[in-house]
Amino acid sequence: MAQTNGRTNRRAIYLKLRQMVLTLELAPGAALSENELAASMGVSRTPVRESLILLAQDGLVQVFPKIGSFVSRVDPAQVADAQFLREAVELASLDDLPARLDPAVVGELRDNLDRQRRADLGLEEFFDLDEAFHHGLMRLSGHRNVWTTVAAAKGHLDRARRLGLHENESPAVFVAQHREVFDAITGGNAPLARTAMRTHLRAVFDDIERIRAHSPELFAADASSVPVRRNIVVWE
Repeated sequence: MAQTNGRTNRRAIYLKLRQMVLTLELAPGAALSENELAASMGVSRTPVRESLILLAQDGLVQVFPKIGSFVSRVDPAQVADAQFLREAVELASLDDLPARLDPAVVGELRDNLDRQRRADLGLEEFFDLDEAFHHGLMRLSGHRNVWTTVAAAKGHLDRARRLGLHENESPAVFVAQHREVFDAITGGNAPLARTAMRTHLRAVFDDIERIRAHSPELFAADASSVPVRRNIVVWE
């Protein structure tokens, strides 16, 4: 990553590291080396250290004195909090849908759904389309700016969602759920749209329980869980 002015550089590094955490490139529980991260990004340690502090404030990194810095393991409690916020906002937005839907946004959503069905679609491509779809629904209701607040609060939720996408053979089930919500909205059936949306958004909880059964190390057990530095760092 090329050097730029200090503030821009720090912001770019923070955003890059945040994306690496959210996309699981930096896995839950992974140890973080300032030296290695700085070398890989072609910057000094200072902006990396500052970025890790910001990520700790976001709840995506944990810093343990005399032990080191680690990617936070996915916290089911924080997933539930973010899910509660997201569900409340998205269901409320369905109540504000106008009688006449914006045909341009409806067209974008229809095109989005078509692209979600591509056989060669990668996980991150689907995730981006998923985000755009839900944002589009907020735009239909006139609450496009609220999405920024929702997106900022769902770091743990987004990692759980990506783990769920990795777990499923294909995103087909989520595409079908999107289609059900869209058809209910465009068909003027608000109660069905709310029911379908609630079911869709809560699917992440089943994913968490299924994944935690075979990969408990990805999830925070409790607030007192800390890594221990022996010959290698382990979590206890």
